[in-house]
Amino acid sequence: MSKDHGPSIKNDEQYEKLRKEGMSKEKAARIANTSNSGEKGGKAENYEERTKEELYEQAKKVGIDGRSDMSKDELIKALRNH
Repeated sequence: MSKDHGPSIKNDEQYEKLRKEGMSKEKAARIANTSNSGEKGGKAENYEERTKEELYEQAKKVGIDGRSDMSKDELIKALRNH
């Protein structure tokens, strides 16, 4: 049985799995708290297929600092490691 992480984590089981896979607490919590948490079927485009502007907007959405000075490759790396 999963540990109860309180009201700040909606899907404790998924949160613990993501943390064991090496994700940061912030990223694991963000994923575990999505409305479709635990469901399969990610249909998002690969980062490489997105424009720099789309990557910038995603970086802005998740709060990556320094995004305005990043190249497309840097934005991809920052998004993957956030």
